Formats: sequence, C-alpha cells, structure tokens
Amino acid sequence: MQYRIEGTVMQMLEVQLNQGEAIYTESGGMAWMSDGIEMSTNTRGGLLSGLGRAMAGESLFMTTYTNTRGQGRIVFTPEAPGKVIALNLNAGQTVICQKDAFMCAQNSVSLEIHFRKRLGAGLFGGEGFILQKVTGPGVVFFEIPGEVVSYNLAAGERLLIDPGHIAMFEPTVDYDITMVRGIRNIFFSGEGLFLATLTGPGRVWLQTMPLSNLAAKIGQYIPSKSS
Repeated sequence: MQYRIEGTVMQMLEVQLNQGEAIYTESGGMAWMSDGIEMSTNTRGGLLSGLGRAMAGESLFMTTYTNTRGQGRIVFTPEAPGKVIALNLNAGQTVICQKDAFMCAQNSVSLEIHFRKRLGAGLFGGEGFILQKVTGPGVVFFEIPGEVVSYNLAAGERLLIDPGHIAMFEPTVDYDITMVRGIRNIFFSGEGLFLATLTGPGRVWLQTMPLSNLAAKIGQYIPSKSS
C-alpha cells in the first residue's frame, strides 16, 4: 500500500491499493475511488464493537474497501479544515485520540473505545469519558482540525492545555485535569475553570482549531429564529 497527502487547508488522502489489499473507514468516509474496488459494510467486530465505536464518535457501521484487480485508487477527505496525519504503528503500539479523529486504516489495525479512568478528566476534559484507541500493526490515518503541533514529553514534563486542543497522545502520557488558580483568572481569562495536564513520558499531538471553537464562531453569524 502506498499513499499521498495533498492540499493545505482542506487536505485529501489518496491511497494506492495493490490487488488484494484493503482499507477500512467509517460509513461515508470515502470521497471517490477507481473501478475494481469492492465495498463491504458491517459492524466490524460485532454489534457490541459497533455500539462502542458509536459512543466514541464514529459510525456504528464500518466499510472495508478491497481492491480486486490490478492497482486501485481510493480517496478520503476530512470533514473539517485541517490536517491528515499518517502513523505506521508497530504490533501492539497504541495511540489514544479524540472522538472523530480516526479517518481510515489498514485491516490489521484495530479501533476500540477508550475510557478515561479519572472522574475529573472525564467530566471536564472537553471530550467526555470516551475516547478512541487505535492499535497496530499497520498504517492508520487521522483527521485533525486546524494545524497540528507535536511534542515528545520527557518523563515528568508537563503541559497545561485547553482541553479542546488535545488531538492525540501515547498511552504512556498521563492525562488529568487541574483547576485554574485565581478568581480573576477564572472569571476574566476566558479559559474557563479547568485546564488539562499532559505529563510525560510520551508523544502528544495538539490541534490549533477545536471544532467546538469553530462551531461557536460560526454560530455568531447564524440568525436566530426570532430575528
């Protein structure tokens, strides 16, 4: 399997599949493809797995695209302006990501739900208790709103982050929530009551444009029914 990522604000992912190779995505994730690629839609892993993915922001059904002859081409596009990130995961290597970050992956990659263990992180972490866990081996693609900045945190190194800006992190990274200090900071900084803390060791990926921020900005320009 080969691939290329093109574009700037609205990127596209084109995957070249040899005969017999396959890639899967959530329902409706494909933009266009060449002739000779067959589609197969199911809950992938059974009904319980499908329901778990639905809780984590993905669709109940997943679609597998298999190339049946020669070399085929299939294109995926993100749902919002941002970046497409490709990771080649080793066997057993795992990444934790926000809801809706998963784009598509080779058949050997597993997609599961991930529960936050800490009550505070689940209640005030911006994405709720449920995230997505992606495990190799294989190549997996993520769609991240806005630009993406990556850091490799040393053991004990900590970042304080607006929760909506967390895109992905390795499972070795500790995720928690801390309260903003100072009455004036709480009421006038515009950052809310809580910040997320990511503590190394491990790699983290941060996004510059949380979809919630984009939706709130667009909402300012949508006339209300009473106007």
